[in-house]
Amino acid sequence: MNKDSNQYIYLYSIALVVAVAAVLSVVATLLKPFQQKNVEVEKKQSILLSVHKAAGVKKAKSKAQHIEDEYAKYITGSYIVSSLGATQEGDAFAVNLEEEAAKPAASRKLPVFICSDDDSTLKYVIPVRGTGLWGPIWGYVALHDDFSTIYGVVFDHQGETPGLGAEISTPEFQRQFAGKQIFDATPMFTSVKVVKGGNTRGRPHEVDAISGGTITSQGLEKMLLDNLSAYLPFFKEQQRMQGAKQRQREREKKEKEEEEERALLQAKQDEAARIARWAAAASAAQALQKDTTGAAPAEKEESKPVEQAENL
Repeated sequence: MNKDSNQYIYLYSIALVVAVAAVLSVVATLLKPFQQKNVEVEKKQSILLSVHKAAGVKKAKSKAQHIEDEYAKYITGSYIVSSLGATQEGDAFAVNLEEEAAKPAASRKLPVFICSDDDSTLKYVIPVRGTGLWGPIWGYVALHDDFSTIYGVVFDHQGETPGLGAEISTPEFQRQFAGKQIFDATPMFTSVKVVKGGNTRGRPHEVDAISGGTITSQGLEKMLLDNLSAYLPFFKEQQRMQGAKQRQREREKKEKEEEEERALLQAKQDEAARIARWAAAASAAQALQKDTTGAAPAEKEESKPVEQAENL
């Protein structure tokens, strides 16, 4: 075949493209498990960061192993929540929020991760996903077991502007959320508002927006509102159960205190009775002693005539 012909050039080009595509396909297939593992490790790290764990990952010899160890230690459970708030079995880690967002609200799977802290308290981690200025934003919100107080958050983005919207991924911005409330005293769901201009310290439902990152801040606020509101039936049910448990603990505490008071009163009564018996016994002994000492002189007087008679 003439190498200068168009047919040869076409065939050569096709063969080259097929060969390159085959090589790339093989490489992609070989690298896919490693890519999936990296994605899994990054996801676990984000969950851990929301509950203030995995802080020593930078000093660890193996980042992946450190994350796996921390995750196995602290994330002790997970489950899926339905739109009605019922928990169900399933792999919460495998839930894709982007795919779930495209489904009708009634059929969405809502993952929950449980963190058992060193002091045995529980934290509940909720994944969130939304849209920023240039692309998707996502993160995790960790709640205390009252399902209202935020323990910690972690946020990330795909393409927000460095120094502006990208600031949502900085610890300085995320630290504002600790201690904020998603319910008011009513209790009514409020989520957390990202407000522009002004100090939000002391305001339980607000954090400061990013200077120059208005659209990203608004997107993050909407992300929290939309994602957390989907869990409202679950939050309400958990709060109801927590309230019932708290009332039960208060009843048990009151009953225990009343039992202790009754036991203390009985002990005082027993002590008073013992003292009364001791006093009565002491009084009887004293009276007997008086009777004994009073009879001795009379016996001596009676013995004198006998002695005088014997002398005669």
